[in-house]
Amino acid sequence: MKGDDIFYTSSDGLDLHARSYGSGDEGTAVVCLHGLTRNHKDFEPMMEALDMPARFISIDIRGRGQSAHDPDPTNYNPGRYAADVLHLLDELKLERVRLIGTSMGGIISMILMAMVPERIAGIVLNDVGPRVEQAGLQRIMRSAAPVTGFESWSVAAEVIAQAQAVPYPHLNSKDWMAFARRTCRQLDNGQVIADFDPAIITGASDTKPGLMARMGMWRLFAKMKPAPLLVIRGEHSDILSEKTAKIMVKRHKRASLATIPGVGHAPLLNEPYAVEVIRTFLNETAA
Repeated sequence: MKGDDIFYTSSDGLDLHARSYGSGDEGTAVVCLHGLTRNHKDFEPMMEALDMPARFISIDIRGRGQSAHDPDPTNYNPGRYAADVLHLLDELKLERVRLIGTSMGGIISMILMAMVPERIAGIVLNDVGPRVEQAGLQRIMRSAAPVTGFESWSVAAEVIAQAQAVPYPHLNSKDWMAFARRTCRQLDNGQVIADFDPAIITGASDTKPGLMARMGMWRLFAKMKPAPLLVIRGEHSDILSEKTAKIMVKRHKRASLATIPGVGHAPLLNEPYAVEVIRTFLNETAA
């Protein structure tokens, strides 16, 4: 997709990257935050399908895509990521934005809402909430394990298709090649590798959180009440249960739930129903 690169430096001196798409009032920008092993390209299918007059800013969280790898793996954590996003909003002088966060990006969105609620006009949480199902988290950690790479793009697409067939049963060979090109990069020697620093796994955990941590996440979620919320859930998600999603909507009061049929974790957001509900939500929160 056509867009403009944004290169900036974090408050701790790391070179970071984001990409701006489309045009529109600066105050109505939509900031897109990807999941654990993805990058800014993750939202391009959604933006193409939406085809609406708005400015989208999709961020490469540190250690992913064109953002630099952090020499200190302990900085790979949601609190540090949220601080990076806030720094970018300040750099771009964006006083009020909407957030779309997939999986880890949704957790970052929740933290940002607690930090600067006055700057958030609405949030889309894509297949994530204050309770994360353990089985799904363990699956993600296994699939995120570093690999040595692939000898070609076709091999990369084939391996990724095998690994992700359950959450995305509707994708065809062309879709899987596009998926591979969004999530991998090619080295000068022709080898194709996953487009993230393997050390990002260091800051993640698949162990079950304790009672205090679980309570803390629900308290964090409670701070989201000032802004409209759209919760998107894959019908077969192993990360966000239907029960948790319904509790989120009930507690928030200004939230709605959209379940995307036929997919698991996490919807790509270019599914017809996802496009419909996101377009409606962005139009309603544009002002």
